[in-house]
Amino acid sequence: MLAAAWSVCALAVHPGWGQEADPPLLWRNGSLDAAQVQPFPAKKPWVIREREITFDLRLLAVLKDAAARPHSQILIELFQAPAYELDVTSTVSRLSDLSTVRGTLKNTVKTSWSMAISGNLVNGTIQIGERLYKIEHVFNGRHRLLEVDPAKMPAE
Repeated sequence: MLAAAWSVCALAVHPGWGQEADPPLLWRNGSLDAAQVQPFPAKKPWVIREREITFDLRLLAVLKDAAARPHSQILIELFQAPAYELDVTSTVSRLSDLSTVRGTLKNTVKTSWSMAISGNLVNGTIQIGERLYKIEHVFNGRHRLLEVDPAKMPAE
């Protein structure tokens, strides 16, 4: 009886205890609020699919910090299951608040990713086998995740 009462008190003081925590996703599906009614630019012919994403600013700050080692678990979700865990292999931070972060995806063969992060603005590339994904800042802090067809992309 006393143990049950103690458990209830502990949950009241620490409401997160006993609950399943959300996975530490670097981004989630974006959502339009009233201030962001402006649509994205038209889909380009080399884009297979796209969606708006919103970054977890706390995890973005961890990625930008070259001294933050080892990193705690950071996951990304593309368009299909499963979520992938980032393995950071290199972080270069500059005084201008620009960071370049590179790595692979844990437990996944033939992968690489890189992101250029300036403040809270992100551009990046993720390669998984033959599949290519792009993260792009579109405007006003809004980002989108794209799956692209490399054969149809123009030369950069």
